[in-house]
Amino acid sequence: MTLSQHGSLRYRNGLSRNIWNRVFTSIAALFTGLAVLPLVLVLAYVLIKGGSLINWQLLTELPPPPGLDGGGIGNAIVGTLLITVLASAIAIPIGVGGGIYLAEYSRSGGFAQFVRFGTNVLSGVPSIICGVFIYGLIVSTRAIAGHSYSAIAGGMALAVLMIPTGIKTTDEGLKLVPQELRWGAMGVGASKVVTITRVTLPAAFAPIATGVVLGIARAAGETAPLIFTALFSPFWAEGVLNPIASMSVLIYNYAIMPYEAQISLAWAASFVLVMMILLANLLARWIGRLSRA
Repeated sequence: MTLSQHGSLRYRNGLSRNIWNRVFTSIAALFTGLAVLPLVLVLAYVLIKGGSLINWQLLTELPPPPGLDGGGIGNAIVGTLLITVLASAIAIPIGVGGGIYLAEYSRSGGFAQFVRFGTNVLSGVPSIICGVFIYGLIVSTRAIAGHSYSAIAGGMALAVLMIPTGIKTTDEGLKLVPQELRWGAMGVGASKVVTITRVTLPAAFAPIATGVVLGIARAAGETAPLIFTALFSPFWAEGVLNPIASMSVLIYNYAIMPYEAQISLAWAASFVLVMMILLANLLARWIGRLSRA
């Protein structure tokens, strides 16, 4: 048969399949735009309301008493960083260690399946439940050296939120490592521990680090767990055994006050917190690209 018998190979707009292709392409583009729109609106609104207030005084001074102008959010920035470091110190070893066990020692056992199921459930538990859990276990019982609200309790609450992410990303990252690398290491006499520490973990560093950074970014913006555990303090941090300020709780406290000065500080703190989380996510994407380089 000749080409003329089948028709032209040129693109024809009138064909029904081409019409439907354009329709579904437009719908996909529309939903993609709608998915990105909330992020753009949030960033733009926070930038407009709080970006103009950023200065050195805001970042280094204590918040003023209610109703007064001036001051800053320096104590909340320090407190957020301190609580996040404490949470990371707890969650990263547990999360990475749990992922190593699941991927290297018990891939298909009953206990491994139970841990994976529990991890999935825990990752969906509302953050306020984690705060109430640590409140009942640590704060109300004064289990930490006789202290109640403290930075350590806040770090423990955030660590509970971070652990599932660490376990899942480590487990999945190690599964991506070719089995031949393990066989090769053991074939030259390496033990299981040496194979894990010298071969599989370095090979899976990028996905594991990406998951850790994303877990930190998620925990840094939580409010509800810190209300129940770290409470708040208008002063500089006085150690990890006392109540401590945090960005998210400061935003919550000041946003509901009837004073314009405190509402402005809440918007400025919102801008700083969004930028911190955005930078953490950009860092995670950069680390993720290392695995594809």
